[in-house]
Amino acid sequence: MRFTQIIDFETEHIDELEAFLEERRTALADKDYGPVDRILLRDRDRPNRYLAIVGFASHEDAMRNNDDPETQKIAEKMATLCPKPPVFTNCDLLEQEELGKRA
Repeated sequence: MRFTQIIDFETEHIDELEAFLEERRTALADKDYGPVDRILLRDRDRPNRYLAIVGFASHEDAMRNNDDPETQKIAEKMATLCPKPPVFTNCDLLEQEELGKRA
């Protein structure tokens, strides 16, 4: 069963964080347990609040990814760029549907 993690965080340094994440994605790219997709959202009402929705093939893969030293580096960097710790919500993906394009 697919697993999705929602990471709710605040930062004034999103460009620096995204650049760092791009470097780390390269380091994690060859791992068969890493994320399979990611969506980054910015809260329109609170511009320094973000939600990252990260998908994994399974909960087990997410836990292996969590234990990876590269993932630990990401957590350490986030701690330096965010005024408070991120909030994690762990979800089993029950349904996903593409609804088509709208004009």
